[in-house]
Amino acid sequence: MKVLVATGHLAEQTVRDAVGVSADVLVVDTKIAAFITPRKLLAAIKRDFPDFDESENKNFEYDLIFIPGLVSGDFSRLSTELGCSIRLGPKHAYDLSFVLPFADDIEFSTEIPACELLADVRREMALEKITELEDLSSPSTVVGGLKLGGNSRMKVMAEVVDATGLDPDLLSERIESFVRKGADIIDLGASLHAEPDDVERAIRVARSVTSFPVSTDTLDPELLTRALEVGVDIILSLDSSNMDTIAPKIAGSDVAAVVIPDSGEGLDSLVRNIDTARRLGVKNIIADPVLDPIGHDITSSIIRYSSFHDMFPDLPVFFGVGNVTELIDVDSTGVNATLCGIAADVGASILFTPEYSNKTQGSIDELKKASQMMLLAKERKSSPKDLGIDLIQIKEKRRRTDSDLPENFVRAKKSKMWKLDPRGSIRISIIPDRYGKGGCILAEHETASIAGRTAGEIMDTILEMDLVSRMEHAAYLGQELKKAEIALKFGRSYSQDDEF
Repeated sequence: MKVLVATGHLAEQTVRDAVGVSADVLVVDTKIAAFITPRKLLAAIKRDFPDFDESENKNFEYDLIFIPGLVSGDFSRLSTELGCSIRLGPKHAYDLSFVLPFADDIEFSTEIPACELLADVRREMALEKITELEDLSSPSTVVGGLKLGGNSRMKVMAEVVDATGLDPDLLSERIESFVRKGADIIDLGASLHAEPDDVERAIRVARSVTSFPVSTDTLDPELLTRALEVGVDIILSLDSSNMDTIAPKIAGSDVAAVVIPDSGEGLDSLVRNIDTARRLGVKNIIADPVLDPIGHDITSSIIRYSSFHDMFPDLPVFFGVGNVTELIDVDSTGVNATLCGIAADVGASILFTPEYSNKTQGSIDELKKASQMMLLAKERKSSPKDLGIDLIQIKEKRRRTDSDLPENFVRAKKSKMWKLDPRGSIRISIIPDRYGKGGCILAEHETASIAGRTAGEIMDTILEMDLVSRMEHAAYLGQELKKAEIALKFGRSYSQDDEF
């Protein structure tokens, strides 16, 4: 396919550098590429291609013309006259090197910039590949219809902390939100004062809202016994303190048991407990070598995981990511992704997170995406990059072109004048995304309350309702609404006039 890239004078060199030999470049008579119109594009074609016969649609040898992704206008008539497709390229010239290799394979759009279209296409391709790999995978075991171990994707187990003490409606909401976020297994944490009836109630609530495997998290033999009677899929955990009581009750069933070393002991204790569980008839064993927090010899625990996997390569392994993320004051995204990569290297099958503290909100989704990335990277035999899905949220993979400071500019300064808007004040707040149900920005005027997801739509509504009369008030609202939008997007709190 022969491709022509149209641009303006200012972006010409950037476009030529990005295109290289992959396409030809047409410089249209406009400084700003986004201002290209059908008339200007045709004039540039007539100028640079004098053999083009407009009346008979001859001698134009290109199959596709990319116009800048920010161009607006209807180029359909010109496309017909030229006998070639005119499609939106990327928004930014430097992305042409990323877009052009797909020219033969993708039908680009007249409405969606190529960079956005390709991001969606690559993501869909990645997700389809993940589904294919999971369908073809051979697990070590299957629990509640869910593949665990082998070459299947690592699964995310999300713990509902103190599930036995929650009101049934609140527990239902919490479980449903975990499922929406991407959890594969729902773990019901038992409080220190939980009774067997509390465990039974929590399991029945979980069964009523999800078909996903359910686990119970306690060492108490009474609570584990009731969980088995009600019909739990996985129990956490077995060690020498409860083995003789619980293991015979699991024997011969499909219930899986997470086996741990005795308190304060290491690999030898774990191996002994696994041998005992097997001797007592437990078929589905998941081993937990125990991941220690940073500051508590995490390196030795990772080595313990690696050693265990070398000894028992076919046994599913439990990896307690939450042991680290909850005990470090660092954004969870990068920590979760890194731990997920380590987990893949040491043969982990289950990634465990309570997503309990404010700083770890989003961990379920982060671990789900990270597990998908590791599956694709393993298939490609590569590092987990350029996969079509990623966990880059704050920093950038490709930096946009920066501006140069002109010689003559006005130094900005804050105005000391402030007058109240005669139309009244507007209070801005956010309604957080509670339990995955979606949040919104709230703008409250004495005459109306406006709710929406973006700063733009709320500001448009404020202007349409004629709720502001002063330019500085509108500018102030714009900056505050954008802060609220960013806070909502990243799960942060927001308070009007505070620093973000």
